[in-house]
Amino acid sequence: MERTDSLKTLLATGWLQGAIPLALLVALVLIIEVAAPGFLTGDTLLLLLSNTAVLFILAAGVTFVILIGGIDLSIQSVASLASVILAQLLPRVGLLAFPVAILSGFVFGLLSGYVHVRLKVPSFVATLATGGVVAGIALWVADGRAITIEEGGRANTAWINGSLGGLPTVVIIAAVIGIVAYIGLRYTRFGRYSMAIGAGEPAAIAAGINVDRTKIVAFAISGMLAAIAGTILAARLSSGSPVLANQLLLPAIAAVIVGGTAITGGLGGIARTAVGALIISIVRIGTTFVGINIFAENIVFGAVLVMAVAITIDRSKIAIIK
Repeated sequence: MERTDSLKTLLATGWLQGAIPLALLVALVLIIEVAAPGFLTGDTLLLLLSNTAVLFILAAGVTFVILIGGIDLSIQSVASLASVILAQLLPRVGLLAFPVAILSGFVFGLLSGYVHVRLKVPSFVATLATGGVVAGIALWVADGRAITIEEGGRANTAWINGSLGGLPTVVIIAAVIGIVAYIGLRYTRFGRYSMAIGAGEPAAIAAGINVDRTKIVAFAISGMLAAIAGTILAARLSSGSPVLANQLLLPAIAAVIVGGTAITGGLGGIARTAVGALIISIVRIGTTFVGINIFAENIVFGAVLVMAVAITIDRSKIAIIK
């Protein structure tokens, strides 16, 4: 009985939720290295970090929304639209295409936040609907096809595919975004307000926090980071597509939850998401290393997501699970 109470106490304080993902990350690396020696080579680790960068940026954005107790299901559509905008505008306006594409994500994030907050639509429905609208716009703008970034446009994406000091540029970009997001959540008023809203919205309102504004900003950040992920993905693949990021929604949300951020909000952060993103990437790359069928990835993600939610969900906040 005492052991059960102690375990509940650890889970309530978040200590165990933070320790489990890190232990799992180390265990996965060791298991794959034993099963397929050579996994821990420098080239493989750089490949792992490069592949994790886009996933982490996407997951970092949705972390802000999950921390306030919401969810953003529009991120894959926003990322795909940003890739289409970048591919279309690069030959015409050069590097200016990047801020335009990123701004589109910010705008649609604001839209999701506005629909959720002002129209009182649950975030699940609001972002699902917004994602559908964005996906339709992406298909319309791209005429339902992938858009190749021609040679002239690739000159403006070479910096993303390059490296600096031996590290791929995408890894550096992800690291900078991670540091800024970490500081924003941990040391700013917005970060404290976000945590307070996720921990208990009625209490946050009673404390005088502008809940509506904080929520809208969280969704705007999620949309903006999704767009950044989409532009990086397009630059790396030299093409934009209305379905480019369609397979990234589940891994991005899984990265947040597996990292130890509570799906009910109020507990977690960017550092945990970074660990979760590495775990997801190791699972993806590791399954290939040990010879597991690539089509089994989503099965693994789904199973891991269910287990992670079961561990991190704060049932004291939910009278009825439905």
